[in-house]
Amino acid sequence: MKTKNIYALPLSRCHILRISKRESPAHVGPLKQSIDFIVPQGVPVKAALDGVVIDLKDGSTRGGTTKKFEKHGNFVEIKHKNGEYSIYEHLRKGLCVKLYDNVKKGQTIGYTGATGWLAHLGPHLHFMVGIYNYRTLEIRFEKERFAKALKPNGKNG
Repeated sequence: MKTKNIYALPLSRCHILRISKRESPAHVGPLKQSIDFIVPQGVPVKAALDGVVIDLKDGSTRGGTTKKFEKHGNFVEIKHKNGEYSIYEHLRKGLCVKLYDNVKKGQTIGYTGATGWLAHLGPHLHFMVGIYNYRTLEIRFEKERFAKALKPNGKNG
């Protein structure tokens, strides 16, 4: 099932080293439509659509390759129109938003980091859109920017 909303990329294309949908061991079951943007740490993460921050975690500096680090990941969750929610995970400590902030598409909400369960991917932005029961949806990106971003080096998993 695809999103009703159309989303912007949450990162500038120039920072994206690689994009993966299938490499992460977490992208199964209800999270199978998640996307990992492999990027360096410190890249601005932007709201992909207007909405309200409904949940977040900030303050962690811990991350690692095993699942035991999962609870240490910093994240932002934004509620959008049509009952859809976007989630941005593995963020650096020091978010740019607070709970219940209204955000605009393109607004910086935080910076990429290496918190939480990173598996073997290293620093990256885990991005997903879903409905509230946390079933992810196939994300429709504006103007096919995702399709263009998927092929910067022809090597995407």
